[in-house]
Amino acid sequence: MSRSRAAQWLLRAGGFLFTLLYFSPLALAQPEGAAHGGPHKGGGEANLIVPNLGDTSIASFMGGTSGSSLLNVGLIVALLGMGFGFWIFTQLKAMPVHKSMLEISELIYETCKTYLVTQIKFIMILELFIGAVILYYFGFAQHYFAEGKAAQVFIILAFSLIGIAGSCLVAWFGIRVNTFANSRTAFAALKGKPFPTYAIPLKAGMSIGMMLISIELLLMLGILLFVPGDYAGPCFIGFAIGESLGASALRIAGGIFTKIADIGSDLMKIVFKIKEDDARNPGVIADCTGDNAGDSVGPSADGFETYGVTGVALISFILLAVKNPSIQVQLLVWIFAMRIVMVVASGVSYFINEAIAKAKFGDADKMNFEQPLTQLVILTSLVSVVATFAVSNQLIPNLGGDPTLWWKLSIIITCGTLAGAIIPELIKVFTSVESAHVKEVVTSSREGGASLNILSGLTAGNFSAYWMGIVLIALMGTSYMVSKEGVGAVMMMGSFDPSAVFAFGLVAFGFLGMGPVTIAVDSYGPVTDNAQSVYELSVIEGIPDIEKKIKKEFGFDVKFEKAKHFLEENDGAGNTFKATAKPVLIGTAVVGATTMIFSIIVTLTNGFSENTDKISLLYPPFLLGLIAGGSVIYWFTGASTQAVTTGAYRAVEFIKANIKLEGVEKASIEDSKKVVEICTVYAQKGMFNIFLVIFFSTLGFAFYDSYFFIGYLIAIALFGLFQALFMANAGGA
Repeated sequence: MSRSRAAQWLLRAGGFLFTLLYFSPLALAQPEGAAHGGPHKGGGEANLIVPNLGDTSIASFMGGTSGSSLLNVGLIVALLGMGFGFWIFTQLKAMPVHKSMLEISELIYETCKTYLVTQIKFIMILELFIGAVILYYFGFAQHYFAEGKAAQVFIILAFSLIGIAGSCLVAWFGIRVNTFANSRTAFAALKGKPFPTYAIPLKAGMSIGMMLISIELLLMLGILLFVPGDYAGPCFIGFAIGESLGASALRIAGGIFTKIADIGSDLMKIVFKIKEDDARNPGVIADCTGDNAGDSVGPSADGFETYGVTGVALISFILLAVKNPSIQVQLLVWIFAMRIVMVVASGVSYFINEAIAKAKFGDADKMNFEQPLTQLVILTSLVSVVATFAVSNQLIPNLGGDPTLWWKLSIIITCGTLAGAIIPELIKVFTSVESAHVKEVVTSSREGGASLNILSGLTAGNFSAYWMGIVLIALMGTSYMVSKEGVGAVMMMGSFDPSAVFAFGLVAFGFLGMGPVTIAVDSYGPVTDNAQSVYELSVIEGIPDIEKKIKKEFGFDVKFEKAKHFLEENDGAGNTFKATAKPVLIGTAVVGATTMIFSIIVTLTNGFSENTDKISLLYPPFLLGLIAGGSVIYWFTGASTQAVTTGAYRAVEFIKANIKLEGVEKASIEDSKKVVEICTVYAQKGMFNIFLVIFFSTLGFAFYDSYFFIGYLIAIALFGLFQALFMANAGGA
């Protein structure tokens, strides 16, 4: 199931590419006309001015409350969310754990920390490229330096660093929490009850999810509330670029790292006929580090970026498309109120779900580990939907003089919220341990070996991509139809009705509405995976008189066989939910990209008043752009796979030469760290190669032709969507 990380390389590269294109060098390709007529003024979001949210003469809510007062409540919610995350952090740290398991989890953490520090240094090298583009484009091409607006250029640079810092901070928090949780989960399993084996990984996931979303919300609300309106645009654009760069590097390099380690470790069990997590294999620690690098560091930074960039895109769109300052304020406050409410909904749903699960499984001798996780996702989505309609009715009951817009906008954003529940259930059909497709893969492997195994996985991947496409059509189609019922009345760009663009943006916004829970079930996987490895690597069963020692020190009787059984079952559930969370992130990226592409087209065609014939297959540059975008996706797939192949070869070469099976219980720490170093080096080499090609392709195509560029973006979105879904679910099966 771990092979599904490959799809995330596509997702993050695409996310970074779209952010880079939309928020900076895009304007290099724009014509002289702007979306509203007249000479086009470049600079994009850096020129946007946020209205005064505290001025009740512009807009007020619920009988005279200012927008800033309402959003101040959001700051409190964000701080409480961070407090919740830290509270769980301290709880996990204080949980009992045997020394043998603690030593392994701390070794995994140390290697993860070394990996992350190395990655941060690498990201700063990449930031030099991005910083150069920012300085050139805003400082010289847009004449900010000559016009005395140098401060705005440096604000963009500074906030790009803040975005990177945010991505790296949540990545560190993720690995620290997960490496607390993995050893505690392994130790709790020794009691012979399944519930703690489930509860600890989910608690860790909620800690990460709440901390991540709350930090993001705090930063964005801080910009809206405390930064002067004419400086908010540069803050947002810099922040979006920085967090996108950080997430791209951590996700792509993390994916390459973990597959190098995975292959290096797994091949040894075949070559030397040893068990999967044999403590004598120096590749196992690297594999555990990779589980965190690929499935904790990557998703944490990924969720941070996706949550932020979709918000920035919607803020920008509202300020561009809506001309009435009162409606601008109402929509800005509304979209952030939705996020605030959904953070609360996620927390409330978690506590309700835990109470139900504990009552049902607290003293049980067996449990279906997937059932309470599924229940949490569904419960959170339902609570979020109810809260969406209730709060919308209070905040925007008569938006633009239309008393029906509050429920229409609620339906649109609900399409995204429901995706967070519908998509995981759909993906389970192809990736759950109980699904027919996975059982077919198992049977194929048993009866036909590797060949039938691969073919069965490819079959599941192809079918899943089709059905995922149908779900996206249904959700986006529903939002489009609702948007045509009067939403465009409050936002016009010349003769063009941009309501569909806004609707798609709201769907993307809603995809991660219940972000804490989405991140939690995704983070559940690396903890359960590592917990099984920690158990084996600790060789706790071989410690003399261990049962008596645990009974004396911790007060319970050890049940080794039940512990191993529960850890293995829970690992299967974790792998399933890792697989179900990935398409949600993929869908968010693609729906958000669609919004960005539509916005770019509106600008290039001056509100669809000119050059519309160039957005056509009959216009050769546009057609060639489609071909170029598709080809880049396949180049990217090949480049990332080549990086894994080369790195895995080097890792296997080292492990085979240094593994010692006779006379030792564990591999040396030095050998284990060397494998981690090999994985890191080749992950960074692969990432740097990918970055250079995408970076310079982006700039080159932006300079070449505007409509070639649009075709290129559309192809990347469409080809990337189905390639990513196919790879994720083929591997997940």
